[in-house]
Amino acid sequence: MLLNYNPPTEPYLKILYQDEDIVVCDKPSGLLSVRGKAPEHQDSLQARANRVWPNLGIVHRLDMSTSGLMVMALNKPALRALSRQFQDRQTQKNYIANIWGEPDSAKGIVELPLICDWPNKPKQKVCFEKGKASKTLWRVLQQKGNQSRVELTPITGRTHQLRVHMAEIGHPILGDKFYAHQSAFDAAARLQLHAHKLTIFHPGTGEPLSFESPCPF
Repeated sequence: MLLNYNPPTEPYLKILYQDEDIVVCDKPSGLLSVRGKAPEHQDSLQARANRVWPNLGIVHRLDMSTSGLMVMALNKPALRALSRQFQDRQTQKNYIANIWGEPDSAKGIVELPLICDWPNKPKQKVCFEKGKASKTLWRVLQQKGNQSRVELTPITGRTHQLRVHMAEIGHPILGDKFYAHQSAFDAAARLQLHAHKLTIFHPGTGEPLSFESPCPF
């Protein structure tokens, strides 16, 4: 449930790239990727883009609190092609995050199976019996005090994957209301997670395309 949903309106719709098949937008933190069920949760990146492109199709999503790159399809063939790429893990996504603490090494891999924590939905949890395989690569970019800036590369695309994986290894993402302990939550005014690079194959030409969004925090 979303309480006091007040999505940002400036910029209303930030478009980074557009052609006849796809549009790439930079979603701000605090805006839903797709429409919610309740009337007060209709405002979303999807709804805003639909005002320009009524037949637009959603390929993937970002958490409401996560900012950064989203690609959307402008026709059904493009939607099918892009959806297949994401499903077959042919795309590459890179995120920037600020996390609590200093990891013992410069890089690492987290492989922990995830499943929905139904009594606490939308939270996810690690479950070795029924969870879906999940894999995240991480690399330290900078350390400052009791915080670190890392690059996160999800190999799989599970809900809240990056957030749960970082919390499970003892380094929750700052500002994370679901998985951070109180000190880590209080350390930032927003979730410190940003989708800053996205590489896909153009659904029409097959050409590899890479997009980048500067980290806003």
